[in-house]
Parts: sequence; C-alpha cells; structure tokens
Amino acid sequence: MSDIAAALGVSKNAVSLALRNDSQIPQHTRERVLETARRLGYERNPALGRVMSMMRKRGASGSLGNLAVFNANQDRDAFRTHPTIPNYLRGCRDRADALGYALDTFWLYEGGMSGERWLEILQSRGVLGVLFIGLMRANRLPEFIRPVIDAFPCMVTGVRTREPELSFASVDHHILALRAYEKALELGYKRPGLVLDGEIDELVDRRFSAGYRAGQSYVEPDCRIEPFTDLRSAGSRPELFREWMEKEKPDLIFTLYNVVRRWLGELGIRVPDDVALVQLEWRDGHPEWAGMNQHNDLTGAVAVDMLLGMIHNGERGVPPVPRATLIGPTWMDGETVRKGA
Repeated sequence: MSDIAAALGVSKNAVSLALRNDSQIPQHTRERVLETARRLGYERNPALGRVMSMMRKRGASGSLGNLAVFNANQDRDAFRTHPTIPNYLRGCRDRADALGYALDTFWLYEGGMSGERWLEILQSRGVLGVLFIGLMRANRLPEFIRPVIDAFPCMVTGVRTREPELSFASVDHHILALRAYEKALELGYKRPGLVLDGEIDELVDRRFSAGYRAGQSYVEPDCRIEPFTDLRSAGSRPELFREWMEKEKPDLIFTLYNVVRRWLGELGIRVPDDVALVQLEWRDGHPEWAGMNQHNDLTGAVAVDMLLGMIHNGERGVPPVPRATLIGPTWMDGETVRKGA
C-alpha cells in the first residue's frame, strides 16, 4: 500500500479505504487506486483483511469474533460437573477473553441436531473456528458432525482424535507417567504400581502405560509390577484389586481415581505409611494428594492459540498433517507420600 500511495501522491489510509471501495473516497480516486494496484501487482492478504475488519468492528461489539466450543462428552453437564473438563473450558475462555474473542458453548449430542443444522447455527453466529472438549469414552468424533469439521478450522483438547484426525493440545501423558515414576524412585520407593482403567489408557494411545513401563527400566526385573487395569470390574468384585495387591505388593500406586484410597482402607492398608498414592491428575479439590498437575487450563489456552493460527492461515477441514502441542506436567507435594521416604 505504501507503493500505491507514493505513486498517486495520496495517504496510505486513503489507499486502504479505496481498496475496500469505501464511499469516503471519491469514485475517480478509487478507480485510480485500483488501477495502480493492478499495475503494481498488489495482492490483498485475506487473513490480514479479515483480522483488520474484525478489529474495526470491535468498538461496537467488544469482540474480534466468536469461537465455538463443543462439549463432546456424553454428559451434557460436563462443562460444570466433571472433575477436569471445566478446567479445559476455563483455560479456553480466559485465553479467548485476553485476546478479544467470545466463546459460544454447545453440547455436541443435543437431541435432534444434525451436522447440517449445527453448520447453519455456527454460520449464523459468525463463528470463526471450533474447539472440541471432553472426549472421554472414545477418541473419535461422531460422523454426523463432519459438515462442521469440513467447513471450519477445528481443534481438539485433551486427546488425539482418530477418524477424523485433527490437530490437538493435551498434556504429555507419556512424560507425565515417566516423571511420576522417576519422582517415586527419588523419594525412595522400590515397587511403584499403576492402577488405571484400560479404556482410559487406550483413549490416550496407551501413553500412560508406555511412560510407566519406560520408568520400569530404572528398576530390577523383580520390581517391575504389571498394571491393574480392570477398574470397572473391581467396583463390584473388590477381590480383584485385593488379589493384585497381594500378588504384586506395590509400595506406591499411581492412579487417576480417588476410590483407590478407599479400597486400600477397606483392606486395612494405611496411606502413606503402608502404601503411598500418587494422583496422575492432581486437582485443586484434593490438595492433600501428591501427584502430577496436568495443567488442563493451560491446555485449553494453547488450543485457542492454535485455533486462531489456523483461522488466520485460512485453514479448514481435516488437516493433511495434524499438529500437536503437548503440555509438560508439574509434580505437586502432598500427604499421600511419606516425607523423605
């Protein structure tokens, strides 16, 4: 635009207005600007133009645009009541607010909704991009939402998706489990064990168990404990957990589930005197636990950053090469491990 302005002896602002065909600029000046732009080979950046347009509108609306966030959990109240999903949403909202964007939230499984209907709603609200949060039972989005995925840039938080495979942000589950194992050894424990629902491990491509087994390379073979993964059956058949404890004799247990502490109590096992517990998804609501903080709020914030990059690059649909950002965990001290074990 500077070259066009210099060639015509007008201001850059006049050139900018003329290129948008603004009536503030006389018709003959607009025509001269357009002709000079063509002669000089000027090409407008559509992404930059969209951003500038949104910034000009912000004074009236207070927002640069709308982002859609879908609760992809089967529980329609997961954004409020789930132990961890609200943290992802909070991170998304805080980051969007800081950057000047608004969030519209939806439940993916709202009754009677088709992908085409969702597409109409999102387009009518001027949505720029879509985030999916809360996949827990599978890492696959339902086929009916494909029209939305094809029409918008889309991101997933928490897990990697398959069919379709989208870009995502999540904690690094492999490093989380490995660092937790290393911390346990640093504290003096010899036989760490893992209690984990096999379906949850599958959801994250077995990165929990992979990190755990990587940690086992630090200990002698007779200290390498097989994980206990039959959580659902153990709820009605507590002897399964008892038999695992008697066979493997762990001195520390990594887990995602507070119920494990109750199971240990029912067996007369004291925490942390007899067996230590480490929560692999440490939460503010249970600060007494030692564990790994997954920083799910940061994951949500990073997902927003990635989505805005896709929007500004004009991306949409299933990416040919999905991108991932993995968030590092942090160890949190707590009462469920012995001090100076």
